[in-house]
Amino acid sequence: QVYVVESGGGLVQPGGSLRLSCAASGSISRIYVMGWYRQAPGKQRELVAIITTGGNINYADFVKGRFTISRDNAKNTVNLQMNDLQSEDTAVYYCKITTTTLQAWGQGTQVTVSS
Repeated sequence: QVYVVESGGGLVQPGGSLRLSCAASGSISRIYVMGWYRQAPGKQRELVAIITTGGNINYADFVKGRFTISRDNAKNTVNLQMNDLQSEDTAVYYCKITTTTLQAWGQGTQVTVSS
């Protein structure tokens, strides 16, 4: 059994910041990729940022330097620091892990940007 648990979502005003965290546990072999995706109401789930074991990072274009992904390989955790949040960033944010044998998603954490 694999567990992927996100935390850190909430309500923030435009221009504010949030830090999302994700922890993976259970029967996990080496995790090659950890990442964040998001899904806004009525839209498809989209990539936000991913990071490999070696530290290679890909960001979606809309991140525009506002978000920073980081990872602790020893603890199987990944964080997403989000700054200068805007209303269009409102979505459910999901953590995803990829190992040699499986992919697993967390249940998501809601991020709402509103004044």
